[in-house]
Amino acid sequence: MFDTERWNEIWMTLRRNKLRSVLTMFGVFWGIFMLVIMLGMGRGLNNGVMGGFEGWATNSCFMWTQVTSLPYAGFKRGRSFDFDNSDIAALQKVEGVDKVAPRLQLGGWRGSNNVSYKGRNAAFNVNGDMPEVMEFQAAYIPRGRFLNRKDILEARKVCVIGPKVVEALFKNEDPIGKHIRIQGVYFQVVGEHKPKATAQMDEGDQSTIYIPFSTFQRAFNSMNLVHWFSISAKPGVNVADVQARAKAMLAKRHKVDPKDPLAFGGFNLQEMFQQMSMLFVAISGLSWFVGVLTLIAGVIGIGNIMLVIVKERTKEIGIRRSIGARPGNIAGQIVQEAAALTFIAGYFGLLAGIGVLELINGMHLESGFFKNPEVDLGVALTALAVLIISGLIAGYIPAKRALSIKPVDALRAE
Repeated sequence: MFDTERWNEIWMTLRRNKLRSVLTMFGVFWGIFMLVIMLGMGRGLNNGVMGGFEGWATNSCFMWTQVTSLPYAGFKRGRSFDFDNSDIAALQKVEGVDKVAPRLQLGGWRGSNNVSYKGRNAAFNVNGDMPEVMEFQAAYIPRGRFLNRKDILEARKVCVIGPKVVEALFKNEDPIGKHIRIQGVYFQVVGEHKPKATAQMDEGDQSTIYIPFSTFQRAFNSMNLVHWFSISAKPGVNVADVQARAKAMLAKRHKVDPKDPLAFGGFNLQEMFQQMSMLFVAISGLSWFVGVLTLIAGVIGIGNIMLVIVKERTKEIGIRRSIGARPGNIAGQIVQEAAALTFIAGYFGLLAGIGVLELINGMHLESGFFKNPEVDLGVALTALAVLIISGLIAGYIPAKRALSIKPVDALRAE
């Protein structure tokens, strides 16, 4: 039942000691404020970095050849070698492998290439790919289409271009159906691709041109050559195990020491994703730890002030006890007053924290590694629960102290 008189008394107590009340509540205000800010900024970092994995097949790994560092089977160290077309079918038979996508590249780490259209020239990466690459790439097709199986079988001279290519070569012109020249060979634009992911790793993808794998081999003197492979694991299969089996098989096929640490380059996207996930779990845990400790410091301050208030009102408590006030009423008022102080301070701290996060959002301070700092409803409700529990804790000890005072001793207090 709502007790109006009790709330009026609590309000009068707060008004009589305005400065003390404000300073007492500031500790709780600051604790909740810092908790919200740290969780929100951590979420912004999480949104930015983990957004870089959006659309990518996180159950995948990528492999390419390098220079051998160990002699093997009569070959000296320092030998270069390349994957070939027969490796595609061999990889598909490796235990645990789901999909395999071979790739050839012009530009970037394989050299440079020139792309032109109506007198406009630019340098872009050109990838020779299979349609399966879309199972791995964090990209979508806003207009036109992507490469298909018929493009591969007929070695069609078609291409799918990124937004940076559209901007550099076509300006405001619709690129679909137009022909661009790549190192003297003409290709028809059949689609445009855009990255889904937000991390900076995708900036290069915006400047990439995809052409059929078979066409690349014929047009750019790369017959029976593969630069690198994208390999995905079947559901429930560890990518690291698939990668190890694939390396062992390829080492045997190309007469490379299976223990050579430098013969094959590559990375495991599943491991990267798991490491990032664990990092942000740790950041969130640290934010809660620091925020709750700061909040506890504020709650201790409220508990101390309530002890002071109990001492100041010892005689009043004695009078109320002597005229028949129940212990529950005495304790309830003290706990309620502490809870009110905590809730008011925490509520405004919560509002201030959310306000700062919204201000940051309004300033659009986004980058490849930071995006949309926010605190979701679950976190807000959890913070509210922490507030309520903190208020009860802050009032429990002073209430217990008040009940321990005998009415006769309380009446004698000065």
